[in-house]
Amino acid sequence: MFTRYSSLVLAQVALCFFIIACVGIPAQTAMSAPLKATLAAEDSWPPFADEFGSGISHRLIQQAYKQVGVEVSTIVVPYTRGLIMAERGTVDGVFNVTREQSTIKRFVFGQVPLFTVDASFFFSKAQLPTITNKWQLPRGSVIGIIDGYEYGDELPQLINQRQLTVIKVNSQRQLINLLLVGRIDSAIMYDLVADVYIEQMGVKQEIIAKFSNHKSEIFVAFSKKNPQASTLSLLLDEGLLKLKQQGLYQQLLVPTDD
Repeated sequence: MFTRYSSLVLAQVALCFFIIACVGIPAQTAMSAPLKATLAAEDSWPPFADEFGSGISHRLIQQAYKQVGVEVSTIVVPYTRGLIMAERGTVDGVFNVTREQSTIKRFVFGQVPLFTVDASFFFSKAQLPTITNKWQLPRGSVIGIIDGYEYGDELPQLINQRQLTVIKVNSQRQLINLLLVGRIDSAIMYDLVADVYIEQMGVKQEIIAKFSNHKSEIFVAFSKKNPQASTLSLLLDEGLLKLKQQGLYQQLLVPTDD
């Protein structure tokens, strides 16, 4: 037979369970915690990503993940370091990565690119050739590229066929300076990125894009060591599609001064 004391104890126990359920202790809650992602962001690829953690890619990724309830934080590092961090699982992913044969082996990709960019062969106007495409490059030409960047699946074939000498450097400024002093015959640079540096260096009258190297779809590359990599890539795809449906995507592609 329950006494008034027993009833009081039962009431207190019930109240405790009610409070635990309301405040979410332990981890079982009516609303689960939001999924989080930490991404490495390149520090020298304006207008897409710069040393201040700003740019088109940052805005696109933040807004796309906001659509699907994923919290994003970024770590600004040199591009090659970001790739290594993602490959080791130190971060969940890295942007801005071209999905090509060399990267598909290393990372998990979604299906919806952040955007598409063009890369061209740039020349000094003082050494401007009369050729009209990359397959006409003089044999033995010296070509400058950024170490660690992707330049399309055709580049190894081009190097072999035209017997090109490839010089790898660490920055766009180095490439442009090598062109200006005639140390290389041409440099492959992404058009919009090259435009930023050419403008900053005041050499618009001296450096010109002549013909295309490739068109590149740019993605976030997710770490294969992260068990949530596929989920994060699918959610990013979903968020990007929502931005397009809402008419916000094109607005986010416009460079700003942020």
